[in-house]
Amino acid sequence: MLTRVARDRLRAAGGPDPVGARVAARLAAGATVAATAAEVGLGERALHRRSRALFGYGPKTLARILRMRRALDLARTGAPLAEVAVRSGYADQAHLTREVRELAGVPPTRLLGRD
Repeated sequence: MLTRVARDRLRAAGGPDPVGARVAARLAAGATVAATAAEVGLGERALHRRSRALFGYGPKTLARILRMRRALDLARTGAPLAEVAVRSGYADQAHLTREVRELAGVPPTRLLGRD
């Protein structure tokens, strides 16, 4: 029933916002907020407002979450965390650990079951 209600509300609103998928894809690929805003034809402030409406938080937070997900996916392949950090766009392993702890409340080793 909840799915039907959500589907009906989305249909009544005119469907999903096409900008949302483009923003998420660009940020997931590691694009900056400024580059993403330019690519989707919005100013940074407009992108921030649109992102808050679409995702519940601004594009920078979305980018951090997507980068963390990318890093955790890579870490699950067995790659060492120092390598994961560099390949995912963190300055180093300590930066990765701080960011994951800020976003998830626990260090990456806990999320990965390595502690």
